[in-house]
Amino acid sequence: MEKPGSMRTLGGGIEENILAILDSSEAKDTLDAFEDRIAFIEAVRAASIVAKNGTPPTYKMYEAIFSILRIGKSLELTMASFQLLNELDKRFPRVNSSDVDISNSSSSVPELIMVQEVWFPFVFSSENASSERGAANNSEGPVDSSGFQLLIQDLADATDEGNLRASETKSLANMLLFQYLVNVFEGDFRPRNSVYEDTMNWVVLRESLLNMLLVSRKVNYKSLMKDCLTIMCKLYQNCTGFTDDLICSENSAAQPAENFDTAAAISLLEVGKHTCIAMQKFLIMIMELDVSKKSAEMQGSTTRADGVRTPLVEIILDELTYNRDILSPFLQVHISFNRYPFFACGLPGFCIHI
Repeated sequence: MEKPGSMRTLGGGIEENILAILDSSEAKDTLDAFEDRIAFIEAVRAASIVAKNGTPPTYKMYEAIFSILRIGKSLELTMASFQLLNELDKRFPRVNSSDVDISNSSSSVPELIMVQEVWFPFVFSSENASSERGAANNSEGPVDSSGFQLLIQDLADATDEGNLRASETKSLANMLLFQYLVNVFEGDFRPRNSVYEDTMNWVVLRESLLNMLLVSRKVNYKSLMKDCLTIMCKLYQNCTGFTDDLICSENSAAQPAENFDTAAAISLLEVGKHTCIAMQKFLIMIMELDVSKKSAEMQGSTTRADGVRTPLVEIILDELTYNRDILSPFLQVHISFNRYPFFACGLPGFCIHI
């Protein structure tokens, strides 16, 4: 059910020329280094996105862009690398499902098309245990399962309003990194789940990035899900608080308080809102995976290697039952961001649709 795809990348000469922009300033943190990194990002965009017959960057170039995002030396560099990575993923998707011409054959089924030897921002695989160990020690490279949980823990700590404002650049960098990783999860999961629904071939979902993260022994699954729920609810509350502060600042005839940076607050507000939406999207994908896995279990397609985990809906209902502090913001999140329906049956008068 899987077909290998191919993707022509930028030639070696172009790669050398573009990467050379970074060589002289890679380890520096100066104005020249900043300008070199901006020039590198623009050179990649010109070659891969703007060019009529643009081709995807090479593995090394992807690594360099992702490293700029993870380091987060400045808001401008973080935003520029974040935007470029998302543009590249839209232009050059790693996974697709083939179109089926129903008129030609009633037995035709869609196939999963995967680009071979493509760069991913993740290292999730029992077969690549050594690679995961390397990723764990590299704060600039691909994210492994434990690194993803650490990112979520950092976001959970930062969602306290005081912490969020005290470390604006780091908080923004982590939120943008999370948004990008969720986009990668979605780009990998959606075509796989679509193929699974048509073929009932569990293997295509077993090998999804999302499933490999959740079955990893390096991840405390329940703790991860609870942190995600907390982040979503607290971010919504913080964004509401930032909006109130901005309104008060704009309406006040007096000078804004010294510790209130309007530009920073606006940036945090916008990135926070999109991170809240990304978290909602991430949790919904997990619930959809739970539904598909349950279907595969009923057909006997799963094995012991697939593991057993509590469905996310049950974890959410437990949290809403025993942690009433998050009930109100949880409901407000999904009223405000109703582009993603997120309701499930369980509590009296409370219904959660998947």
